[in-house]
Amino acid sequence: MTSSQRFAGKVAFITGAARGQGRAEAVKFASEGADIIAVDACAPFKSTSYAPATEEDLAETVRLVEATGAKIIARKVDVRDFGALSAALTEGTEAFGRLDIVIANAGVCSGALSWEVTAEQWQETIDVNLTGTFNTAKAAIPYLIEQGEGGSIVFTSSVSGLKGTPFTAHYTASKHGITGLAKTMANELGEHKIRVNTIHPAGVETGMNMAEDMQPLFARFAHTLAPIFMNSLPYAITQPEEIADVVAWVCSDEAKYLTGVQLPVDIGNLNR
Repeated sequence: MTSSQRFAGKVAFITGAARGQGRAEAVKFASEGADIIAVDACAPFKSTSYAPATEEDLAETVRLVEATGAKIIARKVDVRDFGALSAALTEGTEAFGRLDIVIANAGVCSGALSWEVTAEQWQETIDVNLTGTFNTAKAAIPYLIEQGEGGSIVFTSSVSGLKGTPFTAHYTASKHGITGLAKTMANELGEHKIRVNTIHPAGVETGMNMAEDMQPLFARFAHTLAPIFMNSLPYAITQPEEIADVVAWVCSDEAKYLTGVQLPVDIGNLNR
């Protein structure tokens, strides 16, 4: 087996797969031999200002994955709906015969001062980001345990899962929650050789463009808070494919001794 086929014969379950990091991860794992079970809500969220992923976006993910020669089952599913999420996963595991990799990537974000976050913004962000991640793991873990061959679970957190990022208290709380959930699950699942890790990107160029929310806040508070957003390396943003490369490594046998790890892919942001 060559390094370009690290996931031959394996199956990856990816949420938020219609675009951005989720799509890049689906294509990356498929290009290295995995079949893909992909879900995305493909619907607008009440608390976000950016355009949502669409069913057409999810269809494009299917096209890109199939172009690699891999198989994919893609369904329109909101990760807040545990029943629908479980049904999609069951459909995929029955079709492909196994499950090896779980990437809980679906998420939403909006910007406001912490005391001005609305109840709706708070609840939707926690429900999608944190409860959705919990639902994804809860649906997948029994399959991995019963299969008895170990596995890799990766939760998409953020630099905001390790620091107090201004203007995103609800998002930051959800991403800290994801970090804690992964650390606990890593301890509980270690005996089954199931690894659980989090990745912590800084800015990633996806469809989640929060300029409408954030630009007025940056302009108002730049004199005091701008340094918190600075990176150590001379790059402003990463591409989804660059995050997918790291996620694939974490899920590979090359990282088989890593569990409970918080892995920054952050351009040096957390080093500030």
